[in-house]
Amino acid sequence: MTTAPQQPDRPGGWISTGLSWHDGRALLGAVHGTRVHERAVTPGAEVGWLLGGPRRCTGAWLAGATERTSCAHHAAIDPAGGAVQCPACQSVDRGLALARDQILDDGRTYLLYLAWFGDGLLKVGLTAEQRGDSRLLEQGALAYVFTARGGLPAIRRAELTIAASGLARERFKSRAKVDRWWAHGDAPRRRAVLTDARAQAHRLLQGHALELLADRPVTDHVDRFGLAGGAPEVYRQIGGLADGAVIAGTLRPPVGRHLFLDQADGSGPLLLDTRLLTGWTLTAVTARATAGVTLEERVRPPEPDTQEALF
Repeated sequence: MTTAPQQPDRPGGWISTGLSWHDGRALLGAVHGTRVHERAVTPGAEVGWLLGGPRRCTGAWLAGATERTSCAHHAAIDPAGGAVQCPACQSVDRGLALARDQILDDGRTYLLYLAWFGDGLLKVGLTAEQRGDSRLLEQGALAYVFTARGGLPAIRRAELTIAASGLARERFKSRAKVDRWWAHGDAPRRRAVLTDARAQAHRLLQGHALELLADRPVTDHVDRFGLAGGAPEVYRQIGGLADGAVIAGTLRPPVGRHLFLDQADGSGPLLLDTRLLTGWTLTAVTARATAGVTLEERVRPPEPDTQEALF
């Protein structure tokens, strides 16, 4: 499919803020001026959205704020870009400042975690204790374990120490994580890998000014994400959106910030990274198929041939 042609600006409406997790629930958010709307992602529910442009910056989370602050410039952003904020909002966003090490300490307690996204994809990271496991769910961690607890400076030093050791990395691209959904082993293996990694991390962190967490359980999200049997054998991934595009289908369980949508015509599921949806004005539609988007076919790769040659 090809992208729909650009159309004139539409009147202001509900602008998508994407998918986030709160208290173990996946929520699709949207804003209209100062009004905020959140809808729980319910597997089996039918959705249909008409996208209106231009794609807008969704504002920023400011230090000390409990709600998102709207973009003062109502700035348009790249329809196909990964960034969901204009440069001005990026410069004041608390989360981005934290990720860029521009906040040395904010007085909060943080947890260090090890997250497993598949073989070879062990990640180390940090999250504010008050957020629980929301950050792990948003990242689509197939399993994780909390490893240490302390103030931001100490937890950040611990994160850097573990990353420098080669035990785990600080980030992985989304594509690499999605590729592991087809084959992710079993729960005992995931638990064993994370338990062993935590023990190694604790040896690396001896003498650090933080609390080592030896008794926190390994948490597994594979069943919750609907991936017990792996990702669909064949699906199509939405790679680009445009003004006038329609996203429609029946929801499967969300995987991090990704949504699988079964199509009414039986053509197979589509995969949407909801970060692509962020910034578009959404209008509810019914009984319409997905259209006006670019699609990439994804097929489960063949199992590696481990049989030794006979000759």
